[in-house]
Amino acid sequence: MKKIITTEAPIPAGHYSQAICCQGLVFVAGQLPLDPSTGKMIEGDVEAQVRQTIQNVESILLASNSGLDHVLKSTIYIPDISYWPEVNRVYGECFGDHKPARAVIPCGPLHYGAALEMEVIAREAIE
Repeated sequence: MKKIITTEAPIPAGHYSQAICCQGLVFVAGQLPLDPSTGKMIEGDVEAQVRQTIQNVESILLASNSGLDHVLKSTIYIPDISYWPEVNRVYGECFGDHKPARAVIPCGPLHYGAALEMEVIAREAIE
């Protein structure tokens, strides 16, 4: 088991790792739309927050010898079901033809008032 840490994504503020790699799988902890350089919530609408969150996930995956195209399953938490269409649209743009298994879960308020939190399970790249 290997812990992943990269400054290209927000550094954890709690007792967790950005990701854990084990037996060829990468488990990325829930990511928020935080600016990696400041650790603060980004300014912007739902689209901007989705893009930042996916960028944070991608940075962690790249540090884990993986990438968005290796995601097997994603779970997205949203505070309001009305965000679903915008989240789905931007997610589709970011993932392109790759369509991992996914759940979008309305859950009530998220930390810092975020529009989403996203966690993924991916596989490491085969070299």
